Amino acid sequence: MSATGAKRVLLVGGSSEIAVAIGRRLAVDGAVRPYLLGRSAEQLERAAAELVQAGCEPAAVGIVDAAALPSHAAAVEQAFASAGGFDIVVIAVGMLGGQEGLDSDPDTAAEVMQVNFLGAGSLMMDCLRALRSQGSGTLIVLSSVAAERARAGNAIYGAAKAGLDALAQGLADATASTGVRVLVVRPGFVTTKMTEGLPPAPMATTAAAVADATVLALDGKAHTIWVPGRLRYLFAVLRHLPRPVFRRLPL
Repeated sequence: MSATGAKRVLLVGGSSEIAVAIGRRLAVDGAVRPYLLGRSAEQLERAAAELVQAGCEPAAVGIVDAAALPSHAAAVEQAFASAGGFDIVVIAVGMLGGQEGLDSDPDTAAEVMQVNFLGAGSLMMDCLRALRSQGSGTLIVLSSVAAERARAGNAIYGAAKAGLDALAQGLADATASTGVRVLVVRPGFVTTKMTEGLPPAPMATTAAAVADATVLALDGKAHTIWVPGRLRYLFAVLRHLPRPVFRRLPL
C-alpha cells in the first residue's frame, strides 16, 4: 500500500481495455494509485485520464515496447522505484494477427509470436523478479483460452499464448514460497477494439466481465481462472478430444 493507503497497481500494456477495466474495478473497492507502462504515450495518457475519471488517484505513465527486450528491465525498475513498489501487477501485453496460419504475412506472424510470448514473457519475468525482491504482491497474467489447445484457426496466437501461460504457471510454482502470488486469467473471446471485425465466438465476454472475475479471484486462492467460468468445463472436454475429431470442430 502507498502512504495514503491506496493500492499501488502497475498495468503493463496499460492502454489495454482489459487492463483499464481491471484498474476501474479495483477502484470500486478502495483507493488505487495506477502506473501505466506501454508503447504509445498518447494512448497511455488517455487510459490514465479514464482511470482518474473512474476514481483512481492520478496515474503515472512510462514507455516500454514489448518488442524491445533489452529495455524491459530498466522500464520495470524505474516503475517500481517511482511508485515505491506495487501491490498488484497486471501483464496485459498482447496482439492479434496471423489468423491465416501458414498463409499469414510472415512479418505479422513473427510479430504476434514475439509480442505475445517473448515480449510479454520478458516483462512478466522482470516484474516477478521485482515482486520477489520486495517479498509481496500479486502478479496477474492475462492469458487466453487459446492457450489450452491451439486451434487451426488461430495456431500462431494460440501457440504464443500457450508459451506465456506455461511460463506463468511454472514461475508461479517457483515463487510460491516467496510471498508473491501469480494469478493466470484465461478469458474466452473478449469484445474489444482488438477483436473488432471478428465474428464473436460462443460464450464471448467483455472487458468489464473479465475485470470483475479477476478482482473477485484476488480474494481467493485460485492460481488460474477462466472467464466465463463455464469455459473451464468445456475445455476439460476439448483438451482430451482425439485430434481427428478436434480438427473438424468449427472453432
